[in-house]
Amino acid sequence: MAPKKTPKGKSGFFGVRQKPSGNWGVEFSDAGRRWWISTYPSAHEAARAYDVAVWRAVRPRSHLNFPEIESRVVAEMLVPQGINMKEIRTTKKKKMKKPSVVVSAGETDEEAMARFAREHPEYVQAELEYYWKREAEQKKKGPKKEDEAGPSTVIPIESSSEEDWADFSEEEEEEGCDDPTKEELCEQFRSSDEE
Repeated sequence: MAPKKTPKGKSGFFGVRQKPSGNWGVEFSDAGRRWWISTYPSAHEAARAYDVAVWRAVRPRSHLNFPEIESRVVAEMLVPQGINMKEIRTTKKKKMKKPSVVVSAGETDEEAMARFAREHPEYVQAELEYYWKREAEQKKKGPKKEDEAGPSTVIPIESSSEEDWADFSEEEEEEGCDDPTKEELCEQFRSSDEE
């Protein structure tokens, strides 16, 4: 099957079209793949670059913009800056819309979900695989940062006899105000406690 010939556009050349900037862009198709070549200041230069791509793809001479050129070497000499072919990815993954779960009258949520699972097992399988994959990744990473820190620091109490606790509680009750500026406030609290 012969490759499809690119139609001549407004530029009058195969594979050449004017960009909004005023420069001329070159695209080339071969074996179901599209290639972006580059932009050039004139349509003539862009057409020469397209011809180099045709020569490289070993296409028929009828696909050339300048069929009078005798060889690929001559065609490449006429494009001093050369060509840089980058493939244009046109195949985008189409996202399939997940069907919604419709709960019929008199049907419980559990029954509706079970029916959905029977009708669309691929979604159930995809969900299971997602959670398996996520669990495997979490196992590889190890414990979370919070877990790595270990238990909170506990300060051991050397002596915990009842006498020590008794001394502590007595000190609190007898404790007075050390700050002379707060003495008045302390007296007010003491007097209010006495009343």
